[in-house]
Amino acid sequence: MLKNVQFRQYVKTVVNLAGVNFHKLKNSCMENSRKKSRREFIQSGARLSMAIALVGVAGLAVKKAGKENYVWQIDPFKCTQCGRCATSCVMKPSAAKCLHAFALCGYCDLCGGYLKPDANKQSTAGENQLCPTSALKRRYVEEPYFEYVVDRDLCIGCAKCVKGCTSFGNGSLHMQIIHDICLNCNECSIARLCPSDAISRVKASTPYKVKGGWTKDSKA
Repeated sequence: MLKNVQFRQYVKTVVNLAGVNFHKLKNSCMENSRKKSRREFIQSGARLSMAIALVGVAGLAVKKAGKENYVWQIDPFKCTQCGRCATSCVMKPSAAKCLHAFALCGYCDLCGGYLKPDANKQSTAGENQLCPTSALKRRYVEEPYFEYVVDRDLCIGCAKCVKGCTSFGNGSLHMQIIHDICLNCNECSIARLCPSDAISRVKASTPYKVKGGWTKDSKA
């Protein structure tokens, strides 16, 4: 068995023979570790923020449902991103919004939900963005990672970003009805026209079926 000092010297000799500077290699490994830690910290914070937001809105859903105790829900695993959420809801803009399951996101530079397929550049310029209202915000984390957050006030529920993310990404962007906006109509006008029967009425105590492991009913 080699002692620790001998082993370190052995590693130095091997990497030097391979034409690699030992100190550069060590510093590179430490930097990669720090980057990974920073990214994991950001992901954890994003997951916690979303979880807190969903718990709060779920409470509002229960309160708003009243004696009926039922609310409308979109099943993201059935949704085909048809765009009817934006055009058929009685609320203007729609009560159906895009949500982001950060646990599924790849934090990609080339994001299919953010950039148009024929975008000239991978930039924040309006002409390159897929969202017509710039509701999907892009923030640089570190090379090559970017974080994407949905501005609920700007989202009109068109599902264009969801379609792009589903087609060219991990499917972390998905649609859901926000219950503190929804009127909880007896017959949902979107559900009536939904081609995939993705919208149904569920108990207000479990109002969300969300991708990324946020709820016990999630399939992701």
